[in-house]
Amino acid sequence: MSGDGLVGAGEGRRPVGLRVAALIGLFLLFLGGIGGLSDGFEGLGSGLLDRFFEASTNPVLGLLVGMLATTLLQSSSVTSSLIVALVAAPVSPLPFESAIPMVMGANIGTTVTNTFAALGHLRDREQLRRAFAVATCHDLFNLLAVAILLPLEVVTGLLARLSTALVALLGGFGGAGFEYRSPIEGILSLVPAPFFRLAREVAGEGPLAAGIGSVLSASLIVVSLGLIVRTLRGLAAESARDSVHRVLGRNALLTVAVGALVTMVVQSSSVTTSLLVPLAAAGLLTLEDAFPVTLGANIGTTVTAFFAALAVSGPNAAWGLQLAVVHLLFNVIGIALIYPVRRVREIPLAGARFLAQVAVRRRSAAAAYVIGIFYGLPALLLFLTRSFGN
Repeated sequence: MSGDGLVGAGEGRRPVGLRVAALIGLFLLFLGGIGGLSDGFEGLGSGLLDRFFEASTNPVLGLLVGMLATTLLQSSSVTSSLIVALVAAPVSPLPFESAIPMVMGANIGTTVTNTFAALGHLRDREQLRRAFAVATCHDLFNLLAVAILLPLEVVTGLLARLSTALVALLGGFGGAGFEYRSPIEGILSLVPAPFFRLAREVAGEGPLAAGIGSVLSASLIVVSLGLIVRTLRGLAAESARDSVHRVLGRNALLTVAVGALVTMVVQSSSVTTSLLVPLAAAGLLTLEDAFPVTLGANIGTTVTAFFAALAVSGPNAAWGLQLAVVHLLFNVIGIALIYPVRRVREIPLAGARFLAQVAVRRRSAAAAYVIGIFYGLPALLLFLTRSFGN
């Protein structure tokens, strides 16, 4: 979630203690929204969701769902949290295998924010060239990672198998048959309760009331996470920018780690990567220096899914934790496969340089790229999938 323009002029004058207390409250609201959304599906009944879940078993459609949801919500953190809630729903949960392509799609969709940020430099050709290259290297890396790992997952189930083993090692549980209870379930259950009471007053008992409660819970997730990003950015934006500056051009692993840490702190990969765009436009960092930071941002953004897994309980809750592990594994394995090998690493970098040159020669091409990759490509894939499906 971008967070640009979210910090008010007076926010910097608020006491730190007050903002920390606000953060704790916002995290509880966020986690309560996750729990409410998951519980809401219990009242919807299985029949209402069957058609959506059946369509989602197609990995390409699952990828598109995650990508388009993140593009619209401007936050892979929100999308992954919603998917965790769906997977952990007590009744008629989203199948775990169907959710894996969705979190891959979320990784692609989140890159639209910093690419939009690069379009703010359209007036200056040289600034546009530098900014657009840094922005699109993130896009192209995530597209390449999906192109490698999605077919591999479909054929071998690699991420599903690895996540099962890791979750079993971490907690001795994984999959069905274990009744996991959130350690803060009692507190979190108080958050969505007013939503469902209001829904029952409006619509009575039944699926409609459960649907209204679920929509209100999902809205709480979006709003609370947006406010979390806003508050954290007010607390940490300057130190985050300084941290990135200090490690640029040094050890690549250190730069990845700083990118991950900054993203964990501000709870938004878009904030981290968008910090790089004006620095690149001003000529303060190169494409090669910025690239590891974007990779670290991919890793850092996965922490939100782990937070979401804390908010769900019941027989399917372990699947939510396992999906959070999948999200982390996807990003770590993608980096391990692409970054260490120079020729492979050069693919997204060379592609980013090419796109930047095209954007400089014809600035309308920059806007066309954003529309094509994040909207046109999903529409084309959806058309092809339906055509071959018939």
